[in-house]
Amino acid sequence: MRYWFDNRISKSSLGLIRALIIASLILALAVAALIILFGFNDEGEVASVFWDSIATVINAWMPSYEDGSIGYLILMSVTAVAGLLFTSVLIGIVTSAIEEKIIELKKGNSLVLESGHIVMLGFDPGEYTLLSQLILAAEDKPCRIVIAEDMDREEMEQHIKENLVLPKNVKIICRTADITSPQSIAKCSIETARMVIVNPGDDLTVTKAVLAVVALLKEKKADGVPINAILSQGDYRLPESLVKAHNISIFRTHDVMAKIIAHSCTQIGLCETFREAFNFEGSEFYLADIPEAAGETFGEVSVRLNHGVAVGISRDGDVTLNPAADEVIRQSDRILVFSTDSDDMKLEPPRDISPESDAPLPDADSGPGMEVMIIGRNESLPTVLRELPSNVTKAVLVGPEPPEEEKQKDAGAAAGRGLELVYSGLDPEDGDDAAEIAKEAEHIVILCDHELPEDEADMKTAFLLMNFRELRTIYGLSFNITVEMQKESNQKLVGIGSETDFLVTSSMGSTILAQLSENPELLGVFREILSNEGNEFYLKNAGSAGLCGTSSVRDLRRRMTAGGFVLLGFLNAERVSRFLLEPDEEITLTPDDDLIVIGAD
Repeated sequence: MRYWFDNRISKSSLGLIRALIIASLILALAVAALIILFGFNDEGEVASVFWDSIATVINAWMPSYEDGSIGYLILMSVTAVAGLLFTSVLIGIVTSAIEEKIIELKKGNSLVLESGHIVMLGFDPGEYTLLSQLILAAEDKPCRIVIAEDMDREEMEQHIKENLVLPKNVKIICRTADITSPQSIAKCSIETARMVIVNPGDDLTVTKAVLAVVALLKEKKADGVPINAILSQGDYRLPESLVKAHNISIFRTHDVMAKIIAHSCTQIGLCETFREAFNFEGSEFYLADIPEAAGETFGEVSVRLNHGVAVGISRDGDVTLNPAADEVIRQSDRILVFSTDSDDMKLEPPRDISPESDAPLPDADSGPGMEVMIIGRNESLPTVLRELPSNVTKAVLVGPEPPEEEKQKDAGAAAGRGLELVYSGLDPEDGDDAAEIAKEAEHIVILCDHELPEDEADMKTAFLLMNFRELRTIYGLSFNITVEMQKESNQKLVGIGSETDFLVTSSMGSTILAQLSENPELLGVFREILSNEGNEFYLKNAGSAGLCGTSSVRDLRRRMTAGGFVLLGFLNAERVSRFLLEPDEEITLTPDDDLIVIGAD
């Protein structure tokens, strides 16, 4: 009986209450039976005795001397004392149950009853780029974001409250869960979500979280929820059939960073264009319906579009970036635009064409071959070498000479584009060697060591950066520095210096992830921009393009479109960029200014 009783009451507060009620009823019935059996009820009815006994247990009422015989008073007094005990225990049980429930709710274990919400699996205190981008993407629309992580709800909410300002239209709900367990993440109502985003983390956890979502969606028979995730490397590759069946979009951050490093290391200021395009601050890519564009050529639409720039056409589910100027737009086509708001755009009436706008662009001059010095080594180095612009003819790898296996990988990547590869034994952490590197450098790339912990690797990179900044100032040099750092919080410690681009792995990956969560059909566009094939971002010098002087944006657009480019904005001599120039605006370009364009060459 003791074993049974212990098991019974150990289950929950409800078990205790049930046992208490049964014991109270048994006591009340037993006392009533004894009163009737021994005739202590005098002339009272049987039903009245039973009721008085139960009522005494419930309210612990002590009988008065005139209520009955001595036997009746004794039994009812025992019942009252027992009722007092039972009532006290009941109050304690209820109080404890309420406290347990409050603690459980505070821990974030309750079910989420939402639909059309965003589920974000994974939370890293200190990295808020993804959350801030999702908040910006919401604009004024109602938005519910459910965050799941193996962390107390109160702790997550405190971190968010201290680092983000939430507008009234955005509600963030935190839940404690093992993001790699389908049963644990079921509380997030993933089957009714608009999308699932796996926050960047280690590749193993991200892959397991994606598979957990897939397993849960299969169980719930809800295969239409898109899944977005970012992996740093290619060690974990999901089957293509699984990716297509569950709308899984996966980007590999180390490859992305390597390509952005390669594209921007010789074009000072281009990194800002990547930031502008991939985050929700300022301008970004949209797919817009512009009915009046039907029947017009892409070149004509790109010239006449106001409050935005036409950069491509979406047709039959495929997006073509920078199509031919004479491509006719169909009624069912959507226009890929670069704009702050897709709702503000309009197509202006045709205007007279100035003679200058028909002048062809001069043949591109790649100029003298450039040299890039790369400090540091990680698995992304071959990608950096492959993706370097065509006008880079020599790459100097600074540091100790690597093993033969690594040298073969480097040589294979360099041979694909005719790049001269030189190994320098100089030590960038040595004062004399660093000075020699600085005096010879035209462009410096500092790669992050992915084998070290993120903070340790970032600090090592930061010290190299600060040292080369100082050397640049001491010797009056003008080389630019492109830096890869993994954590946004570490980047803020050293700030953005003169002629220095920062590439932050976690934040750049998060901005792309946020863009894909809102516009999954742009996956192909981003991949093309970040590859060395097809269309990319370029800085086209105004002097070499024969565009110096004062011109209207309309004329510049027409000339650039005819030359196979899309004009996004321009970068002045002080390396300050401007985007979304209106067609009627007139700008004056100098030989030191650059046009920001999308093009294939």
